[in-house]
Amino acid sequence: MTVTEQSIPSHYDRIGGAAAVKAAVDVFYGRVLDDPELVGYFADIDMVGQRRHLALMLTVVLGGPNEYAGRGLAEAHQPLAIPPAHYELVGAHLLATLTQLGVPVDVQDHVRAVLVQVRDQVVASGRPDA
Repeated sequence: MTVTEQSIPSHYDRIGGAAAVKAAVDVFYGRVLDDPELVGYFADIDMVGQRRHLALMLTVVLGGPNEYAGRGLAEAHQPLAIPPAHYELVGAHLLATLTQLGVPVDVQDHVRAVLVQVRDQVVASGRPDA
């Protein structure tokens, strides 16, 4: 690693590290669990564990330490038969959360790009676009 690379903070560091990610996860799940179209996905879910998983994944997405050891996105989400419209709604809640918390636009753009990259792993296979 060069001196220049060391001096450029990750998105994770720029937004405030673990405390900022935890705040984002809390606000995000508040929004999602208040959404009647999405709340059903979480009826039988251990939300403490779910929040921890999302915090670990979001940390990795933002360039923080990779401590995630859970299932892959496809393995976790394909059995849920998530339609494209619900994926888009979850993404909108995440981006609205980041906006609400004052996350810089370039960091939001990075998250948006990752959402596009992983969409096919989460959205139900073989379903038509909504």
